[in-house]
Amino acid sequence: MGRILLIYTGGTIGMKENHLTGALESVDFKSVLMAVHEIREFDVDTVSFDPPLDSSDMGPKQWRKLAEIIVENYGKYDGFVVLHGTDTMAYTASALSFMLEGLRKPVVLTGSQLPIGKLRTDGTENLVTAIEIASAVYDNGEPRVPEVSIFFHDKLLRGNRTTKSSAERFDAFHSYNYPPLAHSAVDIEYNTAAIMKVDNVDKPLIPHYDMDTNMLVMSMFPGIKADVLGSMLSIKGLKGVILRTFGAGNAPQDTAIANQLRQATEKGIVIVNITQCTDGNVEMHRYGTGLHLYEAGVISGQDATVEAALTKMMRLFGDGMTADEVKEAMMHSLCGEI
Repeated sequence: MGRILLIYTGGTIGMKENHLTGALESVDFKSVLMAVHEIREFDVDTVSFDPPLDSSDMGPKQWRKLAEIIVENYGKYDGFVVLHGTDTMAYTASALSFMLEGLRKPVVLTGSQLPIGKLRTDGTENLVTAIEIASAVYDNGEPRVPEVSIFFHDKLLRGNRTTKSSAERFDAFHSYNYPPLAHSAVDIEYNTAAIMKVDNVDKPLIPHYDMDTNMLVMSMFPGIKADVLGSMLSIKGLKGVILRTFGAGNAPQDTAIANQLRQATEKGIVIVNITQCTDGNVEMHRYGTGLHLYEAGVISGQDATVEAALTKMMRLFGDGMTADEVKEAMMHSLCGEI
């Protein structure tokens, strides 16, 4: 088993209930870990955000901090486990997958719906299994899962393919367009064919810390007004839009709406078409209601999640790419996201 760095950012897994108010509050995470005796079976060091953050407060600044911790400790550890609140875990996992180019070690994000120490908690199993997966190696010493992933309930999922699907169930995350990387039962069964392959073991880790946040996520809906759409597309400094459309990438065949989109793309705003459906692929040539978006300069996000498309675009613009370069890169897979 490898040496693992456990990074606690915050979230339900490390909280305790205030007996006076009933509210969950952050506590010293090391005291929480002491209750998880199984961790003693592993070689684990810990580092915590101070103060711990609710996942709603996680964003590019915190993603950078996480990436810096991983990069600074990359030569010391064989894998990394990130404990994170569930609400934005898929955004953080997606962001890290793009920020850590050339990653050759496991970075496993996990958390829980109930705090460790609470009756019926899912936190202990999620934490221990995530550490075991991050520690797992082949006979030649190479890691089993050299990519950014999310472990939750009983599934290991590619980080940039994952979406939070439930606020209540222990099985809170799903990867609708890509199979699980592993299943946890009596044994951990790895889906080797689905796991990212390391093509060049000598390639260095290349961090990308800068994330451009001049982005917008917006949804098409029946009755949307062209002038409202135009106002949003006219926001000063706007560089990219994730446009959530119907079905296979369709939108109302309103000439005024098409004109607003065309004007925006002609100004250099990159608009990426992502379906509102939980699974499936954007195919703008399938129907006329999608073709007019393509003709307006909107590009297909294919089968990417909103989380992946947004954080990918943030990183590409953060790298200083032009709008045309970003358009080209958005249509190709960087690390298994489409």
